[in-house]
Amino acid sequence: MKTQVKALVVGGGAVGTSIAYHLARAGWDDVMLLERDELTSGSTWHAAGLLPYFNMSFATTHIHDYSIKFYKTLEEETGLNAGFAVVGNLRMAQTDARMDEYMLYASTAETCGVPYTFMTPDEIKAKWPLIKTDDLKGALYHDTDGYINPADVTMAMAKGARQRGVMIERRWQADAFHWNGEAWEVTVTKMVEKGGNLVPSDEQVVITAEHVVTASGNHAQRTAQMLGIKMPAIPVEHTFIVMDQDPELVKWRAEGNPEHPVVRDADNESYAREERGGWILGIYEHGAPARFEYGVPDSFRADLFPLDLDRIADQYMAMAERVPSCADSGLKDDFNGPICYTPDGNPLVGPAPGLRNMWLAEGFSFGITAAGGTGYYLAQMMVDGEAEIDMASLDPKRYGDWMTTEYAARKNEEAYEHVYILHHPDEERPACRPLRTSPAYDRQAARGAQFGHVNGWERPNYFAPMGFDDHASRSFRRGAWWEHVVEEAKAIREGVGLIDATAFTKHLVKGPGATEFLSWFTCNKLPSVGRINLTYALTINGTTRTEYTIVRLAQDEYYLVSAGAWTAYDSDFLRKAIADKAPEFGYIECHDVTTQWGVFAIAGPKSRDVLKEIIKDADPETVLSNKRFPWLTMRNIELGMVPVRAIRVAYTGELGWELHHPIEMQNHLFDLLEKAGEKHGMKLVGARAQNWLRQEKSYRAFGNELGRDATPLEADLPRFVDLSKEFHGKEAMQAHGIRSKCVTILIDGPEDADPWGREVLYHGDTRVGRLTSGGYSVAFGRSIGMGYVKPEIAVVGTKLKIKMFDQLWDAEIVEDSPYDPKNATIRVDG
Repeated sequence: MKTQVKALVVGGGAVGTSIAYHLARAGWDDVMLLERDELTSGSTWHAAGLLPYFNMSFATTHIHDYSIKFYKTLEEETGLNAGFAVVGNLRMAQTDARMDEYMLYASTAETCGVPYTFMTPDEIKAKWPLIKTDDLKGALYHDTDGYINPADVTMAMAKGARQRGVMIERRWQADAFHWNGEAWEVTVTKMVEKGGNLVPSDEQVVITAEHVVTASGNHAQRTAQMLGIKMPAIPVEHTFIVMDQDPELVKWRAEGNPEHPVVRDADNESYAREERGGWILGIYEHGAPARFEYGVPDSFRADLFPLDLDRIADQYMAMAERVPSCADSGLKDDFNGPICYTPDGNPLVGPAPGLRNMWLAEGFSFGITAAGGTGYYLAQMMVDGEAEIDMASLDPKRYGDWMTTEYAARKNEEAYEHVYILHHPDEERPACRPLRTSPAYDRQAARGAQFGHVNGWERPNYFAPMGFDDHASRSFRRGAWWEHVVEEAKAIREGVGLIDATAFTKHLVKGPGATEFLSWFTCNKLPSVGRINLTYALTINGTTRTEYTIVRLAQDEYYLVSAGAWTAYDSDFLRKAIADKAPEFGYIECHDVTTQWGVFAIAGPKSRDVLKEIIKDADPETVLSNKRFPWLTMRNIELGMVPVRAIRVAYTGELGWELHHPIEMQNHLFDLLEKAGEKHGMKLVGARAQNWLRQEKSYRAFGNELGRDATPLEADLPRFVDLSKEFHGKEAMQAHGIRSKCVTILIDGPEDADPWGREVLYHGDTRVGRLTSGGYSVAFGRSIGMGYVKPEIAVVGTKLKIKMFDQLWDAEIVEDSPYDPKNATIRVDG
């Protein structure tokens, strides 16, 4: 066995073999793959092998699209048939809401170039008469996907990897990882058969690898423990059964008819496909338990769990109704095995938190579908520095150290049972909540707060009368919540509103090297003491890695505020950059102070009047004036007994302040603000109204308009880029040019719906871009959105079409900051 390699891939399932293959294809000629047992012996061997396009994530849709296309090329390259049956995928709907879901997904798929068609019940019945259709509203049909043999596709990728020079070693288990400062030293142990079990032998080898990728599947918790990190990848039981022959199906095929597509009965939580004259029925039921929370027993190899027929009885009976001809087919075989999940159902793909050159590819609930694309895009990240698509939504650091095994297990069970539950864009899943709460949580709940879940934090989405049912109000259109959000948005535009922004990520960076470091780390000029600037940290490829509001507290002390959903993601990137550059710039401290500071944002024409009621100053009438407290400055003030770091900025585009305060004093401050706001009509406001309002100002949001697939210049933010200085990613940013451009769009859409920020955009008959944000504008009385289009049409006044509910609606590109473009309301004096 070779003991020094460029890259070591740990795990020989479909995902691991794809990564090894694509690293070699990308030009790395010294790659090794280790498998503790036999290739495919993990979840790969008992996977159903379906290849569904359907996914609400832009990044994951690209991953699935690549896999489906890539698998079709493997036989030509390797000579091995991967067993790809391109039978298509029929996703049926029994309700109008389900059809709305499919239409939203379809518009997203269209942005990625994924083909689809909609079918009526009559069209389904005419094409596949064995399917009962009288209770259906319709279906979404992909004719280019289907299913594949998981073992065959894995072996084909393994052969392709070997042909490209990859070394594949079976029966070797990774038992320890040590970073020596330059490379990983991985202790591996030879595994041997003993009494039917696989056990470690006395033979050990240390492999030195510049890069390590873990694709350990069900063994992810063991991997995490060895690496000293947290990883919410825990398996959940998944059942599919093989039914005896269906006589009518046998007859149908004997008459020369084609194989049925994969039939997905989403409202009955199941899928089915043909299997040798019978059917395979797969189920995503309630009550499937998480397994192996603390590691896989040594005795568990290519094993299964006992079948729980009671747990799947409803879905089993529903299959007999959907395909009546199978009602008398018996149960031929069953597979109830572990499939890894994560709390949001998306895999963990990217750099491991806190570690150098350690890459994770874990938590794949749809591993066969995602394997090909994961290998392709992860190889780009490792070889080129970034993938061509924004992979942030899959980054392992989207979960912080607050995450525990119990949280991951319960949320993974929830994610499993939600596979076929309607994926409303405004859905809020209840498991493990509330967990992270600001002190004012109970006060806000008592006032009707309907909370969202962001990085574990409870954050008000909107406020409604007590007893309001948020779950019942969810919709792909304007739900019952919509009118409450309209009133909140109007309150900020016309009066004053208070927003809990405690979840913001906050870092303190200070020390003799802090100034030079941050000047290099971010693309805008640094503010002077007491002032703030908006700026961006770039990737090595010049795209946007993180957005920061930087407050300069002292000559070499800075307070950095970034998105609340990305605390661990931002912290890891910042700390690694400091470690790299500290020898050059000098001593730098970095502290994550997110949980030390609460934040209230007060905004609206009357916000100054509210603060005057409670500010402690010799001259309370002028302390908040433009002269003493200009826009884009920070002042330490006192509100009642609370010392506040007040920042004159407002994400809503109105006069306003962010009030950063010691979190232990939050309830006192909340009570002060609430009492002072009573006579000014202050309204409590949630995140949805804020999201609408920031679009009226064309404020880009990280994770929407800002990400690792576009530069700040493509986001049309040249005013926040100081080209007179050198900064990380500058040359790469300039080399990209402008491939697409961010614009704001006003939309004349359906009367009962607004865009969600996932929709495709057309110019004439040509697809030219996609929305990244969407909502409603109270200022213009129309739907609003932001997104990217081809640069040649990113011109104010350009007429576009937006796809919503399978129809094209009129839209128009408007000027940046269509509401108050001169920022007069923000700067108003008083």
